[in-house]
Amino acid sequence: MHLLPSSLFGRLVLVLLTGLLLAQLLSIIILFKDRHRQMSQIQEKQLTWRMAETVQMLDSLPHQKREPLLAVLNTLRLRVFLSSKPSFDCLPETTYSPVFASIVRVLHNRLGNARSLCLVESNAPPTHTLITRLGLQSRLHPPFFAKIQLQDGYWVNFEHFHPTHEDIATSWRLMITLAVLLITVLSLSLWAVRWLTRPLAILADAAEHLGRDIHNPPLSENGPTEVRRAAHAFNLMQTRLTRYLEDRAHILTAVSHDLKTPITRLRLRVEQLEDQKHRDSFLRDLDDMQSMTAATLDFMRGMENIEQIQLLDIRALLESLQADYEEMGLPTTIDEGYTPPPYPVHLQSLKRCFVNLIDNAHKYGQQVTITLQKHADQLLIIVTDEGQGIPEAALETVFEPFYRLEMSRNRATGGTGLGLSIARNIARAHGGDVVLRNRAGGGLEAIISLPYIENTNSDNAL
Repeated sequence: MHLLPSSLFGRLVLVLLTGLLLAQLLSIIILFKDRHRQMSQIQEKQLTWRMAETVQMLDSLPHQKREPLLAVLNTLRLRVFLSSKPSFDCLPETTYSPVFASIVRVLHNRLGNARSLCLVESNAPPTHTLITRLGLQSRLHPPFFAKIQLQDGYWVNFEHFHPTHEDIATSWRLMITLAVLLITVLSLSLWAVRWLTRPLAILADAAEHLGRDIHNPPLSENGPTEVRRAAHAFNLMQTRLTRYLEDRAHILTAVSHDLKTPITRLRLRVEQLEDQKHRDSFLRDLDDMQSMTAATLDFMRGMENIEQIQLLDIRALLESLQADYEEMGLPTTIDEGYTPPPYPVHLQSLKRCFVNLIDNAHKYGQQVTITLQKHADQLLIIVTDEGQGIPEAALETVFEPFYRLEMSRNRATGGTGLGLSIARNIARAHGGDVVLRNRAGGGLEAIISLPYIENTNSDNAL
């Protein structure tokens, strides 16, 4: 099945093209076979009538006036000559093929059954080509020798020649007409297929963009009934998803925000406790709760694209982050090499994505290297550290919200477990993704992939 086109448009075109070609081929074979049959009948009728008229004309003339007339009666394919005796022996009429039996019957009808005549087929090279079998090529009437006795006892002999080449029963004008018909029908079919499959392409693009921005404009509900129903169902699905995500975000944001107040009150009350040991334990728990609340708010903000899209020099942004980390004593290197063109992004969101991954690399891998690459139709930003990496089974699990490889309850060493989730959500909102990969020589790579966009502007980029 790998030979079939992958797109619906390609497969429909293949089916239509195959059907049209088969239909045209069958039509041509049927048409030319019928044309060949009619031509054979016409040729046979003309041949027999010419032979009968020649005999009747020679019968009406005295013998001395017949010879000058023979030069006029001869043609390229039918030669006429007179003899006083038969030039060959006749065969029984039962041995005639259907073609020659038909000629003999017509001649007897025209000249009378009492007339002595016979036909002998001459040796002609048979043709068995595929074109001949399909009916796209035909010969004239088979060559033969015929003798008919005149009323005065002389014999008129006919020699029917086969042409030196086979007559092709195709007409260039007819072939051109069929070609024009095929091209016209095929062009209309291609236009119709494109017209019918275009709504599916639009629906596929809308589904792809829905993963980047849930707030995309709804599809226009026009066209055939099935297309309108599909567009309406898609718009309804988008509306419900938007409402669900907004409700979930509002609930989580409200809960996380409202928790700040009781946490603050608890902190004030705990600080009044006289027992130092219990006070410190309660404060650590409250710090964890406050940290998780703030992280949850950051996570929910990372799922919303409320910023305007703008063109960004990604290398310049990374270089500014490098300078910030260098000031904090965290060595960060950016490989010289590929510099992407200005890229349409949500600036603050993408910056948060970079910061989360670089912070994670510094926390577990010390030295950090950032590489920019263009691979096929993707822009890759690779954040590499020199740490110990993580187990292969956890390369995908670590992106789950609140999942931590460091199982202690210490937020200083294990974090909240939302940094990678936020980074992936931001990358996916830009149409890309984030994956982790252990390096062969040790360390971990966080690969940010974004769809490669060149020579575009911020109005239509995402």
